[in-house]
Amino acid sequence: QVQLVESGGGLVQPGGSLRLSCAASGRIFRINAMGWYRQAPGKERELVAIITSDRSTYADSVKGRFTISRDNAKNTVYLQMNSLKSEDTAVYYCNADITTAPWYAGRPYWGKGTLVTVSS
Repeated sequence: QVQLVESGGGLVQPGGSLRLSCAASGRIFRINAMGWYRQAPGKERELVAIITSDRSTYADSVKGRFTISRDNAKNTVYLQMNSLKSEDTAVYYCNADITTAPWYAGRPYWGKGTLVTVSS
């Protein structure tokens, strides 16, 4: 089994910063990509940022404010969020495409989410 556990959410004022972490554990042969999605109340889940071995991709709404990074030795992905806005309020979910054995194709795994609230 594979588990993804997020941490770092909370309440922050507009203009503030937060850093989210997501650690993958369990039967992992290779992590192909890791990323963050978010879901605001009444809205669909959307991609925030994704990181592979050679590049990072961001949603237009967070470019220049958020930075995704990855520590392969720790199977951990981070999301540094700066200049936060009220519209960034959402539950943030970690996602990883993980291969559990060399003869298996990768499949997506999800964390349970961490709430980020941006409010004064």
